[in-house]
Amino acid sequence: MSRLQLAIDVSDLDNAIDFYTRMFGTEPTKVRPGYANFSIADPPLKLVLFEDPSGGGTLNHLGVETETSAEVVAAEARLSAAGLETTGVGDAMCCYADKVETWLAGPDDTRWEWYVKTGDNERLHNVKAEYDKPGCCN
Repeated sequence: MSRLQLAIDVSDLDNAIDFYTRMFGTEPTKVRPGYANFSIADPPLKLVLFEDPSGGGTLNHLGVETETSAEVVAAEARLSAAGLETTGVGDAMCCYADKVETWLAGPDDTRWEWYVKTGDNERLHNVKAEYDKPGCCN
């Protein structure tokens, strides 16, 4: 099973966590400095919040979270065969997680990540500066 990921920048992380906790009726899965994520069952959604006091309310990136690395590899092969340019599949450590991922750019520079989380770590690295190479975010 895959689920859609929505990653947004928020100006006030605590306020956003409160709002989305009440909106979706679930607590965050992970909260770290400047970062939170929710694994929402209904609707199936991975919601990721990045605190950005100077630019909240904007889309950071979209993604598809898979259950296995093989699904990431298969997705990257399908995307490449369809003529879409990807970053290739790579290991990443960011957003407080270890991952296998690939990235691509959609229309209007919408960033998309196809990934599987493989573990936890304590590294946060902002996806905005890293689109052009494998790197972030879960």
